[in-house]
Amino acid sequence: QVQLVESGGGLVQAGASLRLSCAASRGTFNTDVMGWFRQAPGKEREFVAAMYRGSDNTYYADAVKGRFTISRDNAKNTVYLQMNSLKSEDTAVYYCAAYSALRRWTVPAIMKSPTSYDYWGQGTQVTVSS
Repeated sequence: QVQLVESGGGLVQAGASLRLSCAASRGTFNTDVMGWFRQAPGKEREFVAAMYRGSDNTYYADAVKGRFTISRDNAKNTVYLQMNSLKSEDTAVYYCAAYSALRRWTVPAIMKSPTSYDYWGQGTQVTVSS
């Protein structure tokens, strides 16, 4: 079983930056695709960003495009989410997730769906004050 542990959340003012990290352990061969999702109070979990181990392609939700950057260090089995120009509407619990390319296709539509992911972290709170 893959274990995903997020870190880096916190309370910041609007316009500030944060970098989230997600370290994978135990069965990292199942982490071909890694993504970030978020869930605000009273809302459904939504896609933020994703990338596939075997490609330089990255995918973003429209709401974060140009402000957030996803990256991964395969040697460390870690994925990052650099968040710049944070807004109050970015306030949410952020979750890291992963799935194996042997189980599902690595196309944007699949990578953007939370139901595609088999493994989830516990979440880290990001709060942006205006």
